[in-house]
Amino acid sequence: MFDMTDQPDPLWGLPDPVLHAEFYRNVPAKRLVAWVVDTVLILLIALLALPFTAFAAVFVLPLFVAVVGFAYRTVTLARGSATWGMRLVAIEIRNGRGERLDLPTAALHTLFYSLSMAFVLPQVASVVLMLTGARAQGLHDLLLGTAAINRPARF
Repeated sequence: MFDMTDQPDPLWGLPDPVLHAEFYRNVPAKRLVAWVVDTVLILLIALLALPFTAFAAVFVLPLFVAVVGFAYRTVTLARGSATWGMRLVAIEIRNGRGERLDLPTAALHTLFYSLSMAFVLPQVASVVLMLTGARAQGLHDLLLGTAAINRPARF
């Protein structure tokens, strides 16, 4: 018979939420602040980029902002495992092995995040999971095996 207890934890590289609770302390609140900061930055970047489209993007502004947001999130997550808003509040996203995100994982993380933001029920589920889960993971984090943690000190 197959016994799940014999299998290694797929998130073995992430800090244990019981033994190292400090890595997850206040992460949901920090994610909210980071989300607000990132949303403002995305809107500003989109407005600054608008003239480069000869203002044609005005006709599809929500789509244009979504594309700018996708690019912003993917690039910042791939370059430092955190968006600028996340860096401001000292959190970063790590994969299940505890490593920083690479470009493909950052793109998938952003895609799953964007899809969950597009629909009410997945977004509500993400918020509930972040507030109740031991690792404060959203739905997109659970699908990818990623988690937001407080940034470890660097020496």
